[in-house]
Amino acid sequence: MSLLGGHDTSADSSRPPLAPGAGASAPAAAGDPPAADASADPPGEDRVTELPRSRPVRLLIPEISVDAPFTDLAVGENKQLQPPPADDTNLVGWYAKGASPGETGTSIIAGHVDTKTSAAVFARLDQLDKGDVFHVERADGRTASFVVDSLETFAKDDFPSSRVYGDADRPEVRLITCAGDYDRTVKDYTDNLVVFAHLT
Repeated sequence: MSLLGGHDTSADSSRPPLAPGAGASAPAAAGDPPAADASADPPGEDRVTELPRSRPVRLLIPEISVDAPFTDLAVGENKQLQPPPADDTNLVGWYAKGASPGETGTSIIAGHVDTKTSAAVFARLDQLDKGDVFHVERADGRTASFVVDSLETFAKDDFPSSRVYGDADRPEVRLITCAGDYDRTVKDYTDNLVVFAHLT
């Protein structure tokens, strides 16, 4: 399966959040969204306290009817993030060596948009809007809630890894799936859709 594409066994052209052995404080690119600056909170607004590390258990996105369990994702030999198994269309993956949802840093959650047989868990991800809220139930019994900052689509051959995967100074999440046209020649989608969100 292509990462988040769901149609073949090739690797996605986007790069992993962190190369094996890389530190969690990877430098952010100059183009990183200003939303990563927690000091930009309006005066008088309580800053959300980060949560301790805990494995995510379930992703709930009420706006698009997502209620899905998690599996761990890792970086493969090709130095790219491996996709969730494609035989379960209602499954999301979490990059387990990165920040957990609710922990300070950038947590990566990936899911398929479709498979050879049907639509998959992130089929309607592009229908989210800025301000929508989603939730991650965690193994410690807490629920981390995130508000959507933006949705952006990037060509896979020009994927801004440092912007998407770069470390954040507050708890943030990236929801990632395939987008664009399906290229039958390479058996993969041309783009990735990324939802940027922060803990609320």
